[in-house]
Amino acid sequence: MSDPADPSMAPRKGDRRPDLATNLRVAVLRLSRRLRTESTLEVSEAQHSVLSALFHLGPMTPGKLAEHDHVQRPSMTRTVASLEERGFVVRTGDETDKRRVVVDVTDKGRDLVMEIKRRRTAWLHKRLAGLTSDERQALSQAATILRRMVDE
Repeated sequence: MSDPADPSMAPRKGDRRPDLATNLRVAVLRLSRRLRTESTLEVSEAQHSVLSALFHLGPMTPGKLAEHDHVQRPSMTRTVASLEERGFVVRTGDETDKRRVVVDVTDKGRDLVMEIKRRRTAWLHKRLAGLTSDERQALSQAATILRRMVDE
């Protein structure tokens, strides 16, 4: 792995081109933003994040959901209440501690998570189809590298 202090990674004095880290950060953020806006018409991104967490990780307390999404508990309580009102989640008492509430995704919520994934993938497939074979290969290699970077 390269050293972030390596002078070859930083922009040179007088060079107005962004360095690799800046270019990559901007590209990833713009792609992420575009994917989010492409498919979450039914729920906000915060609501989708909660549904996705419950879908992938299973039932959780509102406190654990707040920790997972890095938000305050009152904010999570409002998000869960809104999702529950619309039938995407259900709150139940904890089996071991009846004082605690556990939130779980409903079938309607699962269906929405799957539909949003489908839409995001379809949007990306459409954009990838417009690239050359070499460009798709380069992106395939970049995706592998990015996953490794994130997992480290």
